[in-house]
Amino acid sequence: MVSSPHEAMHRIFQEYPDLFSRLSEVLGVDFAPPTSVAILPTDVTETRPLERRLDTLLRLETEDDEPLLLAVEAQGKKDPAKPASWAYYASYLLTKYRLQPILLVVCQDRATAEWAAREVRFGPRQWPLLTLRPLVAGPHNMPVITDPAEVRKDLAVATLSTITHGKNPDIGAILKAMTTVLQDTPDSVKNPIIEFISQGLGKLPAAALWRKLVAVDLSFYKSPLFEEVRDEAQAKGRAKGRAEGRAEGRAEDILFILERRGLDIPDEARERIAACDDLDVLRQWLDRALTASSADAVFADE
Repeated sequence: MVSSPHEAMHRIFQEYPDLFSRLSEVLGVDFAPPTSVAILPTDVTETRPLERRLDTLLRLETEDDEPLLLAVEAQGKKDPAKPASWAYYASYLLTKYRLQPILLVVCQDRATAEWAAREVRFGPRQWPLLTLRPLVAGPHNMPVITDPAEVRKDLAVATLSTITHGKNPDIGAILKAMTTVLQDTPDSVKNPIIEFISQGLGKLPAAALWRKLVAVDLSFYKSPLFEEVRDEAQAKGRAKGRAEGRAEGRAEDILFILERRGLDIPDEARERIAACDDLDVLRQWLDRALTASSADAVFADE
């Protein structure tokens, strides 16, 4: 069954077809920016008994070179059968389109990314027939972007980087940088990014952090994710019914984030958070909880 992170890691190239040329700079490979991009069918089936499909396939037109074929594969774990499939895709695409293919593999797991980046040779040891060299984007080589100014430079690259770093210990700061920039980003740009990150984080603990940040920082955002968060908040509000209930809910969010980040919460800190009924103070503590090195650091400036 295809997971939502799998879909996000390759579909982002369909939403932002020129993303590859900017990503190639990050990966240290020089490709000319495309002058036009076409999304191609992903079916690479040769015979009826065996159906094969790529995740995403794009035709990139450039000023300097002949058109290129970009095949994007999202890979969630090591699979010994994949290199042979990828070699088949490359040969098939070259035969069908008569254009040079590029394979980009996107991963969230460092071990999987390093495995996918290995050069694989096919044929006898004495005389290899084919050599497979995929480009790989993953937590081992994508930048960790926690500065909103860096996010603004290229939102598409920052979005892909956020997805690939879903398991990073600094994910709270990464997500906070994204919502900081998205607050003043037009809806037409902001909405797909919010959904890609939500989909890309899947069932990771970071997904819960993202939901809370979207609810707190992007309260006017309208999407399936917003509606879900809003409905939960309304249900919680009906159960609480008072301002004390809102404060209690925000205190629970702070403790939830600290626990999810694996930080030890002394009883004194837990009691202080739970006893606070000032929503502005709690909001400040919630922001700090995303990046604080300890529970006590949440109160560091006070």
